Amino acid sequence: MNPSADLVNRLWRLCSLLRKDGITYQQYVTELTYLLFLKMTHESGGDGGLPPVSRWPVLIEASDEEKLTVYRSAIAALQTSKEATPIVRKIFAGAATGIRENDNLLRIIEQIDRIGWFSDHQNNFGDIYEGLLERNADEAKRGAGQYFTPRVLVDVLVDLMKPIKGEIIQDPAAGTGGFLTGANRHGRLEGRPCEVSGMENVPDTYRLLLMNLHMHGVSSENVLLGDTLSEDWRSLPPADVILTNPPFGPAGGRPTRTDLAVTGMVTSFALPFVEHCVRSLRPGGRAAIVVPDGILNEEGRGHALRTFLMDECELHTILRLPSGIFYAQSVRTNVLFFNRSRDARSTSEVWVYDLRSDMPAFGKSIPLARSHFAEFEVFYGDRADGSARLIPEDDVRARRFSRAEIASREDNLDITWLSEGLSEVDEATEPHQLIAAAQGYLTQALDQVRGLAEELDQSEAEFIGAFEP
Repeated sequence: MNPSADLVNRLWRLCSLLRKDGITYQQYVTELTYLLFLKMTHESGGDGGLPPVSRWPVLIEASDEEKLTVYRSAIAALQTSKEATPIVRKIFAGAATGIRENDNLLRIIEQIDRIGWFSDHQNNFGDIYEGLLERNADEAKRGAGQYFTPRVLVDVLVDLMKPIKGEIIQDPAAGTGGFLTGANRHGRLEGRPCEVSGMENVPDTYRLLLMNLHMHGVSSENVLLGDTLSEDWRSLPPADVILTNPPFGPAGGRPTRTDLAVTGMVTSFALPFVEHCVRSLRPGGRAAIVVPDGILNEEGRGHALRTFLMDECELHTILRLPSGIFYAQSVRTNVLFFNRSRDARSTSEVWVYDLRSDMPAFGKSIPLARSHFAEFEVFYGDRADGSARLIPEDDVRARRFSRAEIASREDNLDITWLSEGLSEVDEATEPHQLIAAAQGYLTQALDQVRGLAEELDQSEAEFIGAFEP
């Protein structure tokens, strides 16, 4: 077992203590991160910009009876003390502990203090958090509500995009910052650190994002709390590289920003986020975006978005990802690789690489590994814009399609020529697996129905508008 996984297992065992204290799952993760932050800051050396009252040794040395009082004072000081750095005050803005029982806090602190935290393998706050989310998904036999990007996939996409010094890397749906820390790490290894920018809409997740960036020594100056599908997006600088896994499913309403000419009437997340990426990419920029199958085959606004993407950018590669790499087994995803050329070049051909068909069902028994992407990385080549492909003659997973061939399919990019083997329903052996698969299929069907309904509403409005004075 790798160090991060072992660490997650140890931390998960502490969850039962806080559940007994009336703490919900999300509160548990947030509460735990407060303590993790103090402990990891202490072990990283120096005071980390923390006021003295908020430092880990002070909490450890407090008497058992005073632990909770000292902890509450520590959280409060992180928000208000002049001795706390601006980024620390920003991270802990509005923070408050929900722990009520002193004995519960005492046991958690004792367990955390026993673990040897700081090493090259364990200093990954995002991995810890995402691992806890995955454990919750396993325990609940359902997804955690958000699809966090596997670290293996993050590393592959970052290495293919090759961010360099002077470039601005953007993740408009930043989550806990996996892509941003990955891009920064890649730049440092190459001796060419890049700048990061991004936006996250969920306050608790944003706090975790800031912690993750801070622990990795990454500036969060251009990483903001806000809604990318609102006018908040104007605070993001134009990007040279976009790396993102935007949320899927219904958004609860249409985007409120005014520049989404193609998807402004859509009430799901995925389509507007793709349009945002196209519009936010600088000429000469490149992007790798994780999207659900619906982006490739939806009619109506989905069709219009694909046409817009291929007209405005050079969509050069689609990677069909294996099933089961996200928490819900039924979530089928792809990666769109595209460039916004300086000479306004549009798409002339698209390569599709099928890494989904004839692949194992990934999960606990078969974890996703970097080796599973090895042949694709060779195929992609050593240029970030995808212009140096190496195409083995016997590689049946790769095929090229001209723009004319795609147009004959009405710009449907959901292209496969290999047998995908068993479906999630066929592979399911447990009731919760059958339920998860059925939920996935129903969600996809509802998204398509919703898209058609929006198209009908828009067509009706345009029809009526044509007769109004």
